[in-house]
Amino acid sequence: MAVEGPSSAEFSWDQLPGRLIVLSGAAGSGKSTLVERLLERPGLRVQVSISSTTRQPRTGETDGVNYDFRDRDEFEADRDRGRFLEWAEVHGNLYGTPIQTVREALARGICLILVIDVQGAMSVREQVPNALLIFVHAPDPETLEARLRARGTEDEATILRRLENARREVALADRYDFQIVNKDLGQAVDELAAILTRNHCGG
Repeated sequence: MAVEGPSSAEFSWDQLPGRLIVLSGAAGSGKSTLVERLLERPGLRVQVSISSTTRQPRTGETDGVNYDFRDRDEFEADRDRGRFLEWAEVHGNLYGTPIQTVREALARGICLILVIDVQGAMSVREQVPNALLIFVHAPDPETLEARLRARGTEDEATILRRLENARREVALADRYDFQIVNKDLGQAVDELAAILTRNHCGG
């Protein structure tokens, strides 16, 4: 579900010099690693948006770097004030994209990457029609499951729930502008960088 900011209708998103890039993919598709490697490429004017979330940090995650970790009351207060471009509840946790952060980045001519789920992507598409949507696939369902289990951070019930969600998300991939199969990481990064270069994000 998304909550539109109170002043969203006062300007057109396509008048901003930057471009909003939405990257989605099932848990285990490797989308986060793909973005990390992309940021190492010189010449691209890209930045990753830091989402707000109510979930607890995983081992190695840092507040303000991986996520903006918040308590639920704080998140819901900002949501109700229309301060998120999109927000969703996933596996019992709230996730959202602060609208002001997006506007500021695009105003500087940055291509801002949102790594969000399909639900959030469809919401962004409604509000920001010129957003570029890219879906990342794992090579096959077996690889996806193996990657999820290799994390070692979730119990069996959570893994099974993520696999079911993955099937639903993959079924909606044709709504995206581009699709990438992340079989070979280097090749997938090349493909993503090429898409961004063709869409005025440097290169």
